[in-house]
Amino acid sequence: MSQNKTRPNDRGVKKFVSGISDEKKREDALSLLELMKQATKTEPRMWGDSLIGFGSYHYRYDSGREGDYFMTGFSPRKQNLTIYIMPGFDKYKDIMKRLGRYTTGKSCLYIKKLEDVDLTVLKELIRQSFTDMKKANK
Repeated sequence: MSQNKTRPNDRGVKKFVSGISDEKKREDALSLLELMKQATKTEPRMWGDSLIGFGSYHYRYDSGREGDYFMTGFSPRKQNLTIYIMPGFDKYKDIMKRLGRYTTGKSCLYIKKLEDVDLTVLKELIRQSFTDMKKANK
């Protein structure tokens, strides 16, 4: 069975973020990095080439495929800041109502720029989803 391409590595998180060419995106990534460190009380790690993850858990699907992934993280993509809320969003509807302007995928929160959201609410969402992931993976 093939290995997951998105694995933790020893590439430097700060080096990655400092290499973001768009100044605004770089500033938002630095702010988000600090916010997530505070919310998770863990240090970030690079996963793959462009994902910054916090914590990790082991998963196993019914198909037999298994691997490790981060409990929360983000990637400063060209179009959006993509924040990974691994439990999804159904459980956090009340928080999401207070967040601001965003779109979502299954477990991806897409934000154009940090000014579009309430950072206190974003921190609450990250903290709660991270806590839920830790509880679910004990």
